[in-house]
Order: sequence, then structure tokens, then C-alpha cells
Amino acid sequence: MASSARKRRWFTICAITACAALVAVPAGAVSGGTPNPFGVRTMDRLTHQRESAHAHLTASLSDDDDGNESDEIAEGADQFAEARTSPGVVAPGAYGAAWSSLDGLRRAGSRWKNITDLPYNSDDSRYRDYDSNSSGGSGMVTGRMAAMAADNDGYAYAGSAGGGVWRSSTGGGHWTPISDKLPTQATGALTLDTAGRLWLGTGEATTNADAYLGSGVYVLSSPHHGSFSTRSRVGGDELESTTIHQLRFGAGKVWAATSEGVWSHSTMRLSGSWKLEYAPNPDYLPGHSKANDPDAPYKNITNDIAVDPKDPSKVLLAVGWRSGDEYNGFFAQHNGSWQRVTTGLGDLPSDSATVGEVTFAASGDGSRYYAIDQSPKQLANNPDSSLEGIYVSKSGSPFGPWTKTADYHQLAASGSALTTAGYMPGVQAWYNQFLSVDPANADHVYAGLEEVYESQNGGTQWSTVGPYWNFNFPCWNIDPSKQTGDCNPTTHSDQHGIAIGRYHGKPYVYVGNDGGAYKRPVHGSQDADGHATDWTSLNDGTIDTLQYFSVGIGKDLDHGGVSVTGGLQDNGQSELRSNDKVMGSNFGGDGTDTITDTANGCNIAQAYVYLQIQVTQDCAVNDGSWESDPSKATSYSVAPPDNATGEARFVAPMSADAKDSSTWVAGGRHVWVQTHGYAIRSSTEWTNAFDLGEGHTATAVASSGGKVYAAWCGPCNNQGFTRGIAVGNADGTGWHQISLPVEGKVPNRYLSGFAIDPQNADHAYVTVSGFSRQWTEGPGAGVGHVFETKDGGTTWRDVSGNFPDVPADSAVVLPGGGLAVATDLGVVYRGPHTAKWERVGSLPAVAVLQLKIGPDNKLYAATHGRGIYTMPVRELQ
Repeated sequence: MASSARKRRWFTICAITACAALVAVPAGAVSGGTPNPFGVRTMDRLTHQRESAHAHLTASLSDDDDGNESDEIAEGADQFAEARTSPGVVAPGAYGAAWSSLDGLRRAGSRWKNITDLPYNSDDSRYRDYDSNSSGGSGMVTGRMAAMAADNDGYAYAGSAGGGVWRSSTGGGHWTPISDKLPTQATGALTLDTAGRLWLGTGEATTNADAYLGSGVYVLSSPHHGSFSTRSRVGGDELESTTIHQLRFGAGKVWAATSEGVWSHSTMRLSGSWKLEYAPNPDYLPGHSKANDPDAPYKNITNDIAVDPKDPSKVLLAVGWRSGDEYNGFFAQHNGSWQRVTTGLGDLPSDSATVGEVTFAASGDGSRYYAIDQSPKQLANNPDSSLEGIYVSKSGSPFGPWTKTADYHQLAASGSALTTAGYMPGVQAWYNQFLSVDPANADHVYAGLEEVYESQNGGTQWSTVGPYWNFNFPCWNIDPSKQTGDCNPTTHSDQHGIAIGRYHGKPYVYVGNDGGAYKRPVHGSQDADGHATDWTSLNDGTIDTLQYFSVGIGKDLDHGGVSVTGGLQDNGQSELRSNDKVMGSNFGGDGTDTITDTANGCNIAQAYVYLQIQVTQDCAVNDGSWESDPSKATSYSVAPPDNATGEARFVAPMSADAKDSSTWVAGGRHVWVQTHGYAIRSSTEWTNAFDLGEGHTATAVASSGGKVYAAWCGPCNNQGFTRGIAVGNADGTGWHQISLPVEGKVPNRYLSGFAIDPQNADHAYVTVSGFSRQWTEGPGAGVGHVFETKDGGTTWRDVSGNFPDVPADSAVVLPGGGLAVATDLGVVYRGPHTAKWERVGSLPAVAVLQLKIGPDNKLYAATHGRGIYTMPVRELQ
């Protein structure tokens, strides 16, 4: 069990960012040989972490020592966004301009090859070691789905968090991407109107750690054919650089609930500007007096719009930031102005403390309205859940009166897997929400939180038809001949999108979650516990929206060729052997950085969040026999001490020395070094090479021939953002901080990666995230994204040239001296004897977070939304 400081750190962030829903069991738990290793152990761990975090989280809400609530609860802890916004606030239009610049570059190389476009089995029986979640029951998975849509002609549409929109003409499966031409691949809302048009609201609105902004709303008039294009955007650029939570229709208008207020537009005439209907704090909108205030991104958040089916001129707005603000609440028009609704709602709360993330759903016949409400007060004070409740308005009007039909206790008693204090239904209700009503039955409702719930009597009774996982239940066992013991397959956890449509005349419910897309019949079957017996995974390998943080490549000594692995958001670590037709998952939870032995691809070090590192020397192959004999475990926990103290970032850096694969460097507050390679078995084998300083945490590390570069930030948010570079030796000698003044040549922005010249360790490059001062209001934002040193870091010069003004995430020096750089919108390359940058291939507008060169002399790109791509290095030389 980790220390209390580590627990506080983990759940302070987990309460406000997209933490792992599927949490790997720590290696320290193995020695006990507990018969039920996954459900009991893991949920017990979560419980203790949540309880330990409670007092710290509550204090953080009012503690001004390190900034205000925005710092602690919002963007300050949203570390993925910190890298892109610090040291200030990014103005609208930044990503659009970057995409235009990137698209205008000359092309280098040929076509990228996607190597992860095949099924990914989270229950692969080959990998049932204790750090795996295999046998949990979610089956075939892909990356997070933010929204779903379906019609009655057998067409289904899946909007992913970072990999665009996909279409199926077979009721799910056999998918085709249909938004690759857009300047963003982040989905917020996806819905069909009564005319059959498909509306896409871009910018994922889950306010989690890896959500991207969007470029507005688009319409596909004939969604059975064709694809979205920039010409299909609705209105002007008013909604660029926002996130869009919901799109609703009424009285000839489309209503958009966005991160910058509620907007409307005609559904008939798609040109012309969007109309701002309501912004609770307009001074914080772009172009207004407080637009550059650090709190600005959280002052105009709107979540949903409920249109009265009997009188579409009556509209109820659900407004508010998940962690609470005085503007939170419900609003309606009265005498020409929007005013807070404080009476007549019945059980539905109206005060700002208890109205947070809200989702509405209306029945097809207009007789019922349903709502889910997440409570900022519960988030701050209740370690079990942030859910206020599920509600029904039996008048059919969104103005009520509303009756509460369920709270988290009732849902926990409905067959839920989340029955342990500290982690119960709605614990992440700010992140997981959907709601939908059977078009043929106003009392038949589906609700999504961490799990999928179904009521067939208007909310009086609920069944957990899609439990979080099956580990807790008596039917589960680790039998490698079965997916999930004697339990029925379930969905992946963390629900985000839902739709109901027909295929061959039969109605189906489609759900989207952190593991992709699933479906079951609307009139499906349940077992005695209320769990559905008929879920089907739609993640058949034709849809690849996997969200990689990292990639590792090594020779496959058993089958020839190479083995490819990588860390993923909420889908563990994927393992692709050279002869695989289906990928397996050998680690669970959030996979972050990874180190792989190029000479033997089964030697792997995989990091869970906050530098919790596991190592294996046989790809973590295990049939589950470790459950009864702990000595048969095939992976080991070797986290550096900064994991226990909470002094590492959510996605913390680590790497092997380029000249000595047995020497590893990892960064938290300290620069940690170990020299036993993949034979490491204990956290005590790490040595502290250098202390970066109190409050500083490593953002990038690299080593070659014993020379180490370490970048850090601290504070890392826009409240006094600082950054720096330390250089020294792996043996602990020669360490010193490089002078990087705020107004120096290296901008005061997040330093994201190093690339060291394999021929000369004093020659290196550093990549810089965020946007230049043209877009970023913050001290020392500067210009440029790639800087070079030839004297071991003492001095740096800007080599950005025509590099697009887009966040740079990592870099690699190619044989021959060329430099490839991963960015939030693709890969760029500069040859060894030129200053001009070129775009590598033609990837969609997807973030590439890491580049590596494999032993097969191919360049590998880990994208955060479209899997792993590769291209021969020779094509860039």
C-alpha cells in the first residue's frame, strides 16, 4: 500500500481529471495471495485512497496558499492542459491557425501505416498477471468514445475523444472514419436531427486530463455517405476553441451548450453567426475585460439545454462548473432576460452548491423528462460519490415538478460492482454521464455513470446492466479458458455517450465509454443480479481510436520481426507480437510512459500514473496461476520513491540511456537512476542523482553515455509558471541548473521532451509545448518550439524556423542527423542540412505524443486518439 501522501496526491487529481477507471493492483499486494485479487484488493485500495484524500481535497478547495480553486481543482491539476496553456491563457483560434500552417508545409515521406488497426482484447487470456485487468469482462476495446448516434436504418456513429467520428452501416462494426478532413478530431456532441442530418459539436467537454478544444459545429446532410469537411461548418468562428457538451433542437434552432456559454443558430440557414444566448460571466469571454484571467476557462461553462416539448419557446439551461461556483444553477428567460430558476423544480436542486454537471433526456412522446445532477458539494465533501441524484418530471416539462428517483445508495444496491465505501456509483459523475429514453416507452430509461443502469418503470427501480467489471461477483474467476469466469461480458467502465437506433428492424442501445462502443437489444435480457447477458463489443479492429501516451519497440525473439507495446489512457498497456492477429493487454489501468528493450521486446517497463513502474521480462505472460501461487507472478513493482511521496506528475517521464540499456532515468521531484536494467526488482535499487528542488517536477528526461538532461516545471500551472533544465551525470556527479531566464531564448513554457544526438551527448534538442506569445497571454511565453544546444545545455538557440505554432511533444534524432518532432497535430521533420521543416505524411489532426525508432529502422508514432503509426526511416532521408 502506498503512503498517505501518495494517496492524497492520486485522488486529489483523480477527483478532477480522467484517472484510470481500471486500476492495476500494486505489486506489494501480491505476497498475501488473496483468493480474489482484483475486485476486493483493487476496490479496497481505491477506498483507502479516496478516504485519505478526502480531508486534503476539501482543504484544497479553500486553501489560498497555492492559488485559488481554479489552481487546485481545475486547470492547475489538469496536467495535460497545463502543458498547452501555461504560462497563461490561450486565445481562440490557436489550433486553427496551427492546422493551416501545418497543412501548408511541404510533405516528407510517404504514407503512414497504422499497425494497431486490429482487435485489442482487454481480456486476452495470455496476459493474466496480477497487474493486468484481463478477465474483467470488457472484451474488445478501443479508445474513449465521447458521443454516440444511431438511426433506424442500421447506421451507427461513434464520436471519439481524440480520433474523430466513425460510421457503421451494419449496426455497429466495420467502421469508417468520416471526419479526417477537419482541423480537430475531438468530439463533444454527436446527434441526428429530425431531418436525418448528423450534427457534430467538436471539443470534448468531459473537462478531464486529456481533452482537446474544438473548432465549432459541423453538419453532414447525408450521413449515410460522404464525410465532414471544413465547408460544412455551421456559422462562423464563434465556437472555435471551445468544448461543446450538448446540441439540442427546438423551434427551428439548434442550441449548443459550450465552455463559453449557451449559443443558438438556425437549423435552416446554416451560414451567419451563432447567437450568444446566455453567458453567466461575459467579462471572462474572449475579447472582454477579464478574458486573460486564469479563472476565465471556468466562468462560463454550460452543460445542457432542455427544450419544453409542448412549448419549444420555453428553454431551461443547466449551467455550472463541476467543482462549484456562485453562477452554477438553472436558468430560464423571463421578461426577455435569463434569470435563475429557484422555485417550482421540486426535488431537483436549484442552489449553486448542488448543481454541477447536468444531463437531460426527454421521452419521445413528451410525457417525461429525466435529469442527472452531479453536486459540487458532494464532490468536495463526500468521499463516496459526487452524484446528487437522478430525477424525473412526470409532467413532461423541464420546469417540473421533478421527483428524485435514485441516489448513489440505490444504484449501489442495484447489482453494482461499486459497493465499497470510498468508490461508489457517481464517484466520477462529473466525468461520466449519459441519459436516454426508449423512444417507444417513456418509462424505459438508460443512465450512465461509471456503470450502465436501466430502469423499466420510470426510475422506481434500477438494474446495473453494465457493471464496472466482474471481479467482485461470485461468478468471476480467472480461468484462462473463459473471458470472465462464469459472468456475462460487460462494457468497459466510464460512460460518456448513448444512442438508440434500429438494425434490421430491431431496436438497440449503443453506449460509448473509455473502452469504445458497445450495444445490446433495447429489450435485452438480464440475469438474476440484473446484469445484462447480451452486450456486444463493437470494437472490431476496424475502428482505432486508441489513446497512446507512449510506444516501445523491441525484437520479437519468439516469432521474428518486432514486438510493439505502448501505454494507453484507461486501457493499460497494449502488447502486439509480430504474429498477432489480436492485440492483448498485459498491464491494466492508465498506461503512461514505457521503456522496451530493443534487443528483446518482452523486456518491458511500464509506468502507471505518478511513476508507478512495473517491469517484466517475458511480456507479462501469465495464465493466472499466480493467484494460488504468488511466486508465479511475472511482473514486479519497482516505483522510484517519488511515487510514494506524490512528487511526480500524472504522466511522469522515464527513459533508458541511449548507450547503455541497463541504465534508466526517471523523473519526479528528483532525477532517479537505476543500473540493473530489466533485472530490477525493488524500488530501493533507484538512486537519487539530483534534487530538482521543492515544488519542481520533471517533465522530460533523457540520457546518453551517462550524460542526463532533465526538464522541470513548478509551479506548473499559469499561477506563477516556471520551468528549467538541469544537466548532470547518471552517477550523481556534475549536476547543475541551466540559466533559463524568463525572457531568454527558451520560452517560459512547458518543456516536453529531449532528443540527444547519438554521436555527441553535448548536442541535443528540447521541444517546447504551448503556443507562442501571439496566442498566449502569460509572462515570457516567447516564440518557438524547438531549441538546440551544442555545448551540453549551457546555451540554446531557436531552430524553429517555419515550424508551425503548435505544441511540440517529443523529438527523435534520426540516423544521418535529421530531426523528427511530434506535435499536437501530427509529425514534422527537418533534414540534416536544411532549416526548413516539412510535414511527415498526412495524418489527421491528431496529437502525436511520442516518437521512437525501432530496431527495424522504422519511425513509430504514438498518437493520442488514432493508435500507433509507422514509416521507414529511409523515406525521410
